[in-house]
Amino acid sequence: MTQATAKLIDGNALSAKLRTDVAQRVTALKAKGVTPGLAVILVGENAASQVYVRNKVKSCAEVGMHSVLERYDASMTEADLLARVDALNHDASIHGILVQLPLPAHIDANKVIEFISPAKDVDGFHIASAGALMVGQPGFWPCTPYGCMKMLESIGYALRGKHAVVIGRSNIVGKPMAMMLLQQSATVTICHSATPDLKAHTLQADVIVAAVGKRNVLTADMVKPGAVVLDVGMNRNDEGKLCGDVDFDGVSRVAGYITPVPGGVGPMTITMLLVNTLESAERAAGEAPTA
Repeated sequence: MTQATAKLIDGNALSAKLRTDVAQRVTALKAKGVTPGLAVILVGENAASQVYVRNKVKSCAEVGMHSVLERYDASMTEADLLARVDALNHDASIHGILVQLPLPAHIDANKVIEFISPAKDVDGFHIASAGALMVGQPGFWPCTPYGCMKMLESIGYALRGKHAVVIGRSNIVGKPMAMMLLQQSATVTICHSATPDLKAHTLQADVIVAAVGKRNVLTADMVKPGAVVLDVGMNRNDEGKLCGDVDFDGVSRVAGYITPVPGGVGPMTITMLLVNTLESAERAAGEAPTA
């Protein structure tokens, strides 16, 4: 059996480093009378959402941020939710607003996201944030692909002239990931469920980002030796253990770098949410340039 050759990109270690920096900046801002504040809204009883929300609130506390968790019954009306978002838009103590998805079926998630002030859209899902990313203007980047970029930065990887393949085209990961890679002068291919020969594309890639939520979508025979592989997937294997979209054991024998699941991209997502919230507070306090 061949030994793994790929170096691990440790999301936990990188997160801890970035959070230390965030905590220092929070302390500096507090000394000037501004405490960064994040409001998280949870509607309904989705078990996974409850875990995510708890982690977000706990992470805020760990870096000295103020957070508000508002829980509502699944029967909450769309009008009532929009009214809450509007109130938070006008609350000067709140710098970031996050409405945890999925929402109950009777509420239009897009309408709710568009109702959040772009200045407080720390999830980076608002159409204004997506537009800003598209044209290279300042704005909030979606947290998961932003975390992936920080991971590439952490290994000193220069994207200019490299070929990156993104597997997945969601508005939350795939599309913004492609835009961020493009901004760094990579040549980007986006693959998805309608791509006829995925392997033909991935074998040409210097960087592969797998973000489809499907186990073993990327196997060792699909990876060029030395490629960097970022696994955004979050699935369960037959034993019920967490795994990603990548066949980790196989791919880690071919790739140059790889992210594990768990402990890879996952921890980075909440860390970048903290970074976005902090930057929003710095802008509100006149600490950071808005352009």
